[in-house]
Amino acid sequence: MLKLYNTLTRKKEEFQPLKKGKVGLYVCGPTVYWFAHVGNFRTYLFADVLCRALEMNDYSLTTVVNITDVGHLTDDEDQGEDKMLVAMRREGKTAFEIAEFYTQAFMKDVEQLNIKPAQEFPKATDHIQEQINMIKLIEKNGFAYTTSDGVYFDTSKLPEYGVLSGQKAEDKKAGARVEMKEKKNPTDFALWKFSPKDQQRDMEWESSWGKGFPGWHIECSAMAEKYLGPTFDIHTGGVDHIAVHHENEIAQAVGANHAQQARFWMHGEYLTVDNGKMSKSLGNLYTIDDLVEKGIDPLSFRYFVLGAHYRTKLNFTWEALEAAQNALFRLRDIVRDWEAPKDECDKCGKRFKDAINDDLNTPQALAIVWELVDSDKPSHTKAQTLLKFDEVLGLGLKEYIAKPLLIPDEISALLVEREKVRKEKDWKASDEIREQIKTKGFLVEDTDQGQKLREKR
Repeated sequence: MLKLYNTLTRKKEEFQPLKKGKVGLYVCGPTVYWFAHVGNFRTYLFADVLCRALEMNDYSLTTVVNITDVGHLTDDEDQGEDKMLVAMRREGKTAFEIAEFYTQAFMKDVEQLNIKPAQEFPKATDHIQEQINMIKLIEKNGFAYTTSDGVYFDTSKLPEYGVLSGQKAEDKKAGARVEMKEKKNPTDFALWKFSPKDQQRDMEWESSWGKGFPGWHIECSAMAEKYLGPTFDIHTGGVDHIAVHHENEIAQAVGANHAQQARFWMHGEYLTVDNGKMSKSLGNLYTIDDLVEKGIDPLSFRYFVLGAHYRTKLNFTWEALEAAQNALFRLRDIVRDWEAPKDECDKCGKRFKDAINDDLNTPQALAIVWELVDSDKPSHTKAQTLLKFDEVLGLGLKEYIAKPLLIPDEISALLVEREKVRKEKDWKASDEIREQIKTKGFLVEDTDQGQKLREKR
């Protein structure tokens, strides 16, 4: 029995899909004006484990991850500039060039983290008509009004607005610091924004209301409906999306279709840095490439993330990340010496599945992995069982299990030479040989037991 925490009901519930054996899943994807950072990828890794857990339970998935390439303003309260236009000025490129570059960077990071690709990666700019059509429905049903700068959703027409966050509209109004302008209510949000009359935008489209561009929230609702239907099974994202973006998606689904958009809403908690906020201005907003530059295998970050439950805050430090890498590397070293996989351990498999089915309890699942590794079961049984575990954990262990490291004679000779100069305390020569070995595809680590060699990946 798979149980998942539903933000909508604030409790763990037994998961049952709308259609037997099939699951529709929408993952809030990246705004491609810059690189996705490690905080973003904690959320995407949680969604990936969810997908793998559903597959473990024999569900067939249709997964959609949107690409936001227009409409996401620098302030979620419909203020500021489109993030794509800010990036244009920063880099001297067109908005479409910016979007393509950072979309490809995102896809590269997804691959490095062994995140399974979605069936669909729809771009907002490819679905403008679907968004316009949805806004027309919202307007027809009496939930929209027009101001001098755009078309807005009237949240006062929706008594249940705030159902996801648990914060009613009147409570939000009391603490709101929103520049109202022509908005009727502080919680109202843009469905369509008009282009400034004195300038031509790189991204703008004609509509019955006037030339402009869609709001951030409408794109997800429109694309989710196109690929998954008016109501689907699961919608995921970060906790920062609950109060505004996802609340507004729910409102739009009701406004357009009188429908419940998603039956389960699931959210990953924040990744903090040194117990503080992650911020570009503070210089602690790290990308996957930043990790690689510091010698961190991207899958070590994946291991680090798996070590905490997705609904708990996780504190990023370089020391913690290095500890995760050491654990993963130790695991790889151990499994290389095992026999070829055969005869899965059913009891171990049941315990692992129970942990994952308890709202994706990856810390408990990792503990079961190490219990298995340290057990006295035959190595071929451990190998087969661990392969099954890794279909959910996604640590790429298939590349290591029962595959001893083959060291070329040339590398062995360099290791002998390096050991010699180290005994002579010629550290410069030692470092030069280390770099020489690195160019040939291997990494050398100095341990208490001597030089340790690993493949460079």
